[in-house]
Amino acid sequence: MAVSRRKFLALGAGGAAAAAGLTGCGSRSSLGAADELSMWCWTGSVNDSLIATAEKGIPGAGKKLAMTRIGGDYKTKVLTSLAGKSLVPDIIGINDDVATYFPNADQFHDLRELGADKVEADFLPWKWKLGITPENKMLAFPMDTGPTALFYRRDIFEKAGLPTEPADVAAAAPDWDSYIQLGKKLKQAVPGSAITDNITSIFSYALAQLPKRYMTAAGQYIGDADHIRQAWDLAVRVVKEGLSANAQSGSTDANAVVTNGKLVAFIGAVWWAQLGPKNAAPKTKGLWRVTPAPGGPGNRGGSFLAITKYCKDPEAAFAFITWLESAKNQAESFLDPVLFPSTPASYTDSRLTAPDPFFGGQRIVDVFAESAKKYPGAYFSPYDTIIGNPLSNELVNVEIGSKSSDQAWKDAQHQITRELTRAGAI
Repeated sequence: MAVSRRKFLALGAGGAAAAAGLTGCGSRSSLGAADELSMWCWTGSVNDSLIATAEKGIPGAGKKLAMTRIGGDYKTKVLTSLAGKSLVPDIIGINDDVATYFPNADQFHDLRELGADKVEADFLPWKWKLGITPENKMLAFPMDTGPTALFYRRDIFEKAGLPTEPADVAAAAPDWDSYIQLGKKLKQAVPGSAITDNITSIFSYALAQLPKRYMTAAGQYIGDADHIRQAWDLAVRVVKEGLSANAQSGSTDANAVVTNGKLVAFIGAVWWAQLGPKNAAPKTKGLWRVTPAPGGPGNRGGSFLAITKYCKDPEAAFAFITWLESAKNQAESFLDPVLFPSTPASYTDSRLTAPDPFFGGQRIVDVFAESAKKYPGAYFSPYDTIIGNPLSNELVNVEIGSKSSDQAWKDAQHQITRELTRAGAI
């Protein structure tokens, strides 16, 4: 279940769709119709009904949208297209790894020059900032976010003699230490209970709460500093306490630990509601609740839109982007495909505030809205993947018992230093 929501939604996309995407774009060098704007996104990244409207005619833009959903390795296809400087779409979707596109900033329009500043106040400040390069160019426009919270099984908590109402659970586990103590009580009362699917989930969600990550905006590597080691040690501690289900991402156990009831609590992003219990354990409808996460607000996930420099009509493209990502339309996109808005005005929309029967009639949007508004924000660098992968891989080695925590940390840092040096980052 540590698999991202994006990957989950893209599983059904086939090679034929990818091939169609590579031939159906609308850059200046293509044969695309003059009255169309081409757009690439991945499966599950936008609301289909809104796209259908734009394909008939983008409101206020005088153009139609030609949308292509790219399957397979989306980012590789986009970067390959940009590198070739041909067959580049007018508009592209960008995942939460937006910083990896910063080295290609010259391939995109600065959205401020198209009027982005006029709508900045409509968006979460930290989300807006993520689309701006260290050189102060606004490369990407906010789409959805991934605020985090604690999901838990109310019935299991009741069986264990623990608080069951969201406010009471939040009071009982305001930080990670108390969450671990709560997990130990759960396991004692209901043997086999786990409070995370695997070690990398704890690390990732602890990191998602921090105001800094792996590098500074000035390019200094800080992935070996205390804040990262503390998140690492926390993840190792949860495993050593026997509170992890040891269901590694991509394994056959990933969904099974939700289906069979072993995973009774999980700190996850808003999209996990669909990816986890609603998908893997539909019979548990009414048993789950959501409350603020131990350790504070966080964010994991979210996406962006960018306008390439090859765009036939940048003003029309910007009109489309601002229409699609308006508070009204972001509320629509929360219903399908469960994209949590980056526009706070959406949080009081009746389409979001309706009670959720799966969560016992709770208004879960209230919990995630507070997390989204209070998340401190952090700098994401173009090298975060290079840094994050060795840390995650070595944490798995700790969980499966093939390495000690200290050895795994040392090996991760060695690999990171080698890769960053090779990339010219340090």
